[in-house]
Amino acid sequence: MLRLIACFLYMGGYLVWSMPKLSKVKKLPADLELGERKRRIFETPKNWSKTFLALTGSQVEVQGLNNIPKGPVLFASNHEGDFDIPVLIGAIDKPFGFISKIEVKKVPILSSWMEAIDCIFIDRKNREKAADSIFTGVDLLTKGNSLLIFPEGTRSKGGPVGRFKAGGFRLAKDSGVPIVPISVTGTADVFEKNGRLVKPAKIKVIISEPIYSWQYKDKDLIAIADDVRDKILRSRDEKRIAS
Repeated sequence: MLRLIACFLYMGGYLVWSMPKLSKVKKLPADLELGERKRRIFETPKNWSKTFLALTGSQVEVQGLNNIPKGPVLFASNHEGDFDIPVLIGAIDKPFGFISKIEVKKVPILSSWMEAIDCIFIDRKNREKAADSIFTGVDLLTKGNSLLIFPEGTRSKGGPVGRFKAGGFRLAKDSGVPIVPISVTGTADVFEKNGRLVKPAKIKVIISEPIYSWQYKDKDLIAIADDVRDKILRSRDEKRIAS
């Protein structure tokens, strides 16, 4: 219970404390080089995520950082639990935004930071608005930004990796950026499996080799989704055998 209270107090306190930094990043010069702009904006969420995870007492092992290519990419990860986002923000050096449900946009300060790192809020109940969100994501990727999607669409809570929904891979198909598959294990052990209390866990992040546009351009979205899921599952099996 104490870890849960510490995590939520830290989250709320950090958001309030970060407001001056949020104001500063909103005023960054328009002519600032994109990579430097993203680095400066992403610095605060990254510092938050590392301390937040430290409060849980968890250990995070990251493999395959060298597999992330230069330039914009579409990260595609399985979705174990609520702690996936802070784990990935802390683990991945390349700044990225992510796809989030529209309801999160109502959370003050947090939603502003998410907008600052170019997250996309998607309304799954409205197909027309959801399609507009995909167009926005394609535009961001084309302009050099990276994005993260959770193709399962919901948390597995530590269960088997679900079937990947194909729609999010339209982002890669229409922009031509590499897809970087990511396996996350152990985050559900922090929260979801504990009656929604926070406990220490061993978390593993495995970043697989990218799938480039020339490898997927002639495939339909369902085939791409299946390929990415298979690659994530294989990376887990290889890790298990190596251990």
